[in-house]
Amino acid sequence: MDGCAYERPDMFKSKQYRAEAAKYGERVKGSTDLDEGRKLQELQDRLVSLADNEQRLADDYHDAVHVIGPDQSRGAALASEEERVLRCLGAAVIMQWNALPTTLQREIFDTAGSVGELLETAELRGQIARFLHKHKNDANGNEH
Repeated sequence: MDGCAYERPDMFKSKQYRAEAAKYGERVKGSTDLDEGRKLQELQDRLVSLADNEQRLADDYHDAVHVIGPDQSRGAALASEEERVLRCLGAAVIMQWNALPTTLQREIFDTAGSVGELLETAELRGQIARFLHKHKNDANGNEH
């Protein structure tokens, strides 16, 4: 896809979530308060779930943009179809952008900004920021 060399930054997020989950696991083991132990266990479960989701997203994205196969024309058609799907998903996210929690907006922005070539990351992040600013009211039906 156009200038998107995926370095799999979500692998790092997945590892970070798993590391935090392990810390909570240790705290669960050391907890003597039943209520506190239950809350810590819930937090650990959420972190494991986040790690699994990040891993799945990274794997799915990697598979979507790296089509490998003996039939290159079939691969090109598949890549074109997947690019269309990714564009539609991106448009859907933009249409719902203002309704998303700020923390999720930041996560999406950070992930999108890290998908480009390493030396072009700052430029890509600037383009994304300008795009989001330009279209920030589009979901509300406002014209520019």
